[in-house]
Order: sequence, then structure tokens, then C-alpha cells
Amino acid sequence: MDAPGPEPVTLGPSMLERYARFSLYNSPYPAHDRGCAIDLYPGTLRDGRTTAAPSPVSGTVLETRTVRAPPKPYAPDHDHLILLKCDGPFAGLIARILHVDPAVEAGERVEAGESLGRLVRAGFFAPWVDNHLHVGFRRPDQNCYRASGSLPLVLGLEVRPLAWDGAGTVVDVGETYAVLDAPTHPSPGAEFVGVAADDGGVVDGGMPHYEGGGVLGDVSGTDVRLGGTRLGTLEDGGRTIDWDRLTVTVDGTPITGLSFFCARDDGFGAKLICPDHDFAVGSQVTVEIRNGGLGANRKG
Repeated sequence: MDAPGPEPVTLGPSMLERYARFSLYNSPYPAHDRGCAIDLYPGTLRDGRTTAAPSPVSGTVLETRTVRAPPKPYAPDHDHLILLKCDGPFAGLIARILHVDPAVEAGERVEAGESLGRLVRAGFFAPWVDNHLHVGFRRPDQNCYRASGSLPLVLGLEVRPLAWDGAGTVVDVGETYAVLDAPTHPSPGAEFVGVAADDGGVVDGGMPHYEGGGVLGDVSGTDVRLGGTRLGTLEDGGRTIDWDRLTVTVDGTPITGLSFFCARDDGFGAKLICPDHDFAVGSQVTVEIRNGGLGANRKG
């Protein structure tokens, strides 16, 4: 019989509601494997602008250090790591926080919600990713410097699934992405929402441009579908998915993929990842997902 895994860390409303958006799976880096780290977005930022970085936890700063990041032509080759000894609901754990140029130092006490410094971009970011805090938790007996190894995370709040038929109007564009007006957040600020999978739960992750993603919430069955198309199969009855061989198209033209996340702001809508696109605000489009392994081609 397999030994039980580590006790998961529960992230409740008092922490998550400080942020406009979050994602457990929308990243290509192993620190997010099986939802063991979370990206917290204080606001929808564009063009690499920086802003204050509200701390997710209360505690004492153990250390700050500069760390190496993958070289990218659009971002520095370094990042910053902040280690916080937590108190309050996370007492006994160490929070590991990246993507913040620290304005705090070792020995300083920080209250949840106080700014840790300025959000920064580094080579860990794909060009379409907004600024955010990357957060994971370790026990004191764990190595806090390794990228992977954080404790599993679970949500202590409900995320409302929103059905989406693949249609929408472009309401925002950047060099590498376009945002649609659908699905529309029914009550901005009051609750977190996400794109609904067919059989329950909310899809989370970059599909298919990252290797996998997840489904948050209650799901029936092991196959995860969107608009009738199978996206993949849940691993070991859990919430993690390895994507099938998928292709995403907009009006028949392939794009890089779709970005799935949870949001409480009124700017929520399907995010199309499409470098060098020519979408214009006001364009009405239809998104389709094709599963090359199953021969399906349905709206999603």
C-alpha cells in the first residue's frame, strides 16, 4: 500500500480574495506540478508594468535572494525569492514567493496584504502572462531553494463554473493574446469564476501550449471534456490532466492555445494565446478545439 502523501495546505477566502485572479496550473514550470504552487494576480497588468505585491501571508522574512531565471529576449535573466516564516492560519510553514523585487529584508515582520515590493517580470514568464506572485509552501525541514517540492494546495472556497460555447467578441488585444467578452462574469467582485468543464469543475491551465492542467471543483468521471471534446484524463482520480493531442482554432485558423484561470474581476473572459495575430477589438469569433487523437472537432 502506498504511503499517504503530504498534508495539503488549504487556501481560504481571506487569502485569495486579496487578488483579482489566480491559477494553480497555468504554468510550464515543475513547481506547479499537481497544483503544488499558485500564481496570484493582484490586477490585470500589461506591457510588463510593475505594481505593489500584496503579501499572501503574515509572518517574518527569513531571507531574500536573487535567483537565476531562464534567458529570454524580453525579460531579465534573474528573479527574486522571498522566504517568509508564516504565522496565523499558515503557522509552522514557510512561504516561498517569486516575481517580487523585495522592499523587505530578513527579520522584518510583514502583515498579510502589505506590499512585499514591486512585481517584476523574469525569464520564467511567457510573453502573454500578466505580472503575479508565485507562491508555494514548505515545511521547515524541507529545502526551500529547490524549484519543486512544495506542499499540495487545495482551495477553501468555491469557484463558480461558467458555461462557454466557444463564441465571443474580442474586447482586448495585446501582441501575443486576445480576450473575449465571453463567458461573462455574472457578479464581478463577489465571487471567483472560471470556464466550466462539461462534467463539472473549472478548467485551469494553458491548453495545449503547456503539457498539462487541472480541473478545480467537483468532477464526475475521469475524462475531462469541453464543448464535447475530450481535453484529457484525470490522473489517479485526482484533478491533474495531461492534455490530449489538441489543436485550438479561431474561425478555422490554428492559434497557440487557450489560457484558463479563476477570476473575480469584470475583465474576465476567454483568453486566446495567439502571437502575431491580427484580431481587432469588436471582431466576433468562434473558437474550436480539435482532439487529434480522437478525431473530434467541436466548439469549446
